[in-house]
Amino acid sequence: MKNLIRLHQGKALLVADDPWLLIRNRSEAESAIGASERHLLLPLGDWLELQPYSVLQGKAISDYGLWLAADDEPEQLQPWLAVLPLIALDFPSFRDGRAYSHAYMLRTRLGWQGELRAVGDVLRDQLSHMRHCGMDAFAIREDKSAAEALPGLNGISVLYGRSVSQPVPLFRRR
Repeated sequence: MKNLIRLHQGKALLVADDPWLLIRNRSEAESAIGASERHLLLPLGDWLELQPYSVLQGKAISDYGLWLAADDEPEQLQPWLAVLPLIALDFPSFRDGRAYSHAYMLRTRLGWQGELRAVGDVLRDQLSHMRHCGMDAFAIREDKSAAEALPGLNGISVLYGRSVSQPVPLFRRR
């Protein structure tokens, strides 16, 4: 993926050579599997179809990352969280906030500890909110600059409510 920002030990880094390739539909998946040397991020349905039995039983790590569409339910992933190398959450439009809820749920209720990547219509103004919801990698929209988006991670200095990054609300911190 191009235009990628990743948080590593609390610091934001621009990633030059990300090995993951986002596949959004079945025809893309069929042409990319076996033909690409890159790691693939597959939609939930394709990911489930292409997994060997050992992965579905939780005995092996998947070769594929998972792309969760905005209308998919994150609770469906619970049986396979231990075998996923990466989860990408889709923002089909900057006005669509379902992935914020998915990120918060994956981190707080389902205990996901791996990389949680925002993909789709990801813009600078959203980055701070995404980080507070638990995302730690951001694939900035290709017509925008990831370097120029970096300051967006520091957009909110004080949080009133609780979040993944600050689980204690402000009134309890006083």
